[in-house]
Amino acid sequence: MLEDHLYMSLSAVEIADLVNHGKVTARDVVDTALELTARRDGALRAFTTIWADAARAAAAEADVAVAGGARLPLAGVPIGVKAGEGPTSFQNQHLIGAGCVPIGATSVPRADTGWQTYGSTDRGPTLNPLDPAWSPGGSSAGSAAAVAAGLVPLATGSDGAGSVRIPAAWCGIIGFKPTNGLLPARDRAGLNTPGVLTRDPRDAAAYLHTVAPTTTPPSATPLRVAWSPTLGYAATDPDVADTARRALHRAAHAGLCGVVDHPVALNDPAPAWTALRAGTPDPEAEALTSANNEHLRAVFDQVDFMATPTTPHPPHGHDGPGTRMNVALTWAFNLSGHPALTLPAGTTHKGEPVGLQLIARHDADITLLAAAERWYRIVRSA
Repeated sequence: MLEDHLYMSLSAVEIADLVNHGKVTARDVVDTALELTARRDGALRAFTTIWADAARAAAAEADVAVAGGARLPLAGVPIGVKAGEGPTSFQNQHLIGAGCVPIGATSVPRADTGWQTYGSTDRGPTLNPLDPAWSPGGSSAGSAAAVAAGLVPLATGSDGAGSVRIPAAWCGIIGFKPTNGLLPARDRAGLNTPGVLTRDPRDAAAYLHTVAPTTTPPSATPLRVAWSPTLGYAATDPDVADTARRALHRAAHAGLCGVVDHPVALNDPAPAWTALRAGTPDPEAEALTSANNEHLRAVFDQVDFMATPTTPHPPHGHDGPGTRMNVALTWAFNLSGHPALTLPAGTTHKGEPVGLQLIARHDADITLLAAAERWYRIVRSA
């Protein structure tokens, strides 16, 4: 097995490189992940089920393939799988085909509650690795916690209103929602798309290349970014907005983008999202969506990215968000279908994690992920 600190420092891409070059075996990596999870997840509660025997068997198969000359792009990478998906989902089958080894199912909320930003296990609620008093966010709660705690370098999620981006922001990691329709939707409404949570932006790019290979090159021109702390309707906490804005300006000062003064004023998507999710769209909801889409087209005629805080407020406790809308800044882009990603943007003056959400044009996923790789270390440093 590997030493804990070495394993936890490695990205998915780095693990695969070591396995493919015979410097470690997939079995050693997976044994390390399983042993680490057995010791640490009793308190964290990121996983609901561990598939130890199946994981060891899959790792052994990866080692045989590599010994036979195969070069698997994600050879031997232990991953968490969002509960409800299972290893047979579209994205997980592609990841397994690339050499990933699912080690267990990660927690999601119970079905009998009106708020979704937490995780539930038979041992109690999932804890946020940054502070056990905070919720990890949701609904991809366990995936975020497992990645942030270093149990796995990559975990799958799904995002119907922000369910990848919110827990990533609150756990201080990266969460990526592809363009809607690029991968098979997880719901009939087409709002819920597969997504990924990682600690390293290169791993998010490797994920996309694995599940939706594309040869479209990223934009090489300086990026123009429109900043909006509220999207025209959200009640964003000033400290959260200031933290995310400072992160964006660190990227601008490093020459990675130019911040454009372009107003963003959407209609609150709540009634349209709710109607579409329920399968009861009405003329009023359709008009709202159409107006927002038209405004977004006008914005993206002038800029390459939009940037917002990922959530309008910091992580709440395990008693729930109260009347606050965790999804206020994320679900507009499930309706519009734009690709969106959250990067860790530092902390508020109270030490609470804040995410910087970047939104790109439809199908500009590669450009978004390339920017994430360039921006990551600059944006996250407070």
